Amino acid sequence: MAARITRKELKTDKFAVEVEHTVDFVTQHRRELVLYGSIAGGVVLLALGLYFYMGHQHNLREQALAAAIQTQESPVGAPSQGALMSFPTEDAKRAAATKAFSDLAAKYPGTGEAAVSKYYLGAIAADQSKLAEAQKLFQDAADTGDKNYAALARFSLAQVYVAENRPADAEKILRDLIAHPSVFVSKEQATIELAKVLAPMKPAEAKKLLDPLRAQPGAVSQAAIGALGDQPGQ
Repeated sequence: MAARITRKELKTDKFAVEVEHTVDFVTQHRRELVLYGSIAGGVVLLALGLYFYMGHQHNLREQALAAAIQTQESPVGAPSQGALMSFPTEDAKRAAATKAFSDLAAKYPGTGEAAVSKYYLGAIAADQSKLAEAQKLFQDAADTGDKNYAALARFSLAQVYVAENRPADAEKILRDLIAHPSVFVSKEQATIELAKVLAPMKPAEAKKLLDPLRAQPGAVSQAAIGALGDQPGQ
């Protein structure tokens, strides 16, 4: 049976920005935020000198992405305070979000918003244990997204490889992410994830990777200590 990866597992402690906050990020795309782990919304910047039509099309894409994210993060059951929509079941919400992201990716192929949509679709597929589908979607997002989204998609792709019992492929990606950190995937996050991958086979190397991180303040230290505690024999 295929291993199950939930969207929660695709985000790592304090490193990941909760997707519930991404709609505001989309509407404030001109600010560059330092984020870790999980997807945060559309971040394609409007360049000076673009023709009005191009700017208009860009705005349409961002609005479509914001609406899709809003669907994905809507509550199930009775709507919470401030929620613009809700769904009777998780399946109904998943179907609506999948359609919204799929439609956006099909309508605006090759754009940054399409890459973000592919990432979300990959997370939804992973949440349903559809690992082959998730792998393809994360790879598409990595191939078409900008540097930061590509890193985020590759990080999640590494987690899919682990679930598929392909630790060598996951290790290759994570070592590259360590060598080339981004605002969405830090060197420390990739190091901790690599240590988790190596722990069953090379516990001494995994411990060597984690030990220096325990002294760092805040979330990095907490995550490193947690990963050390999860190692075999601890």
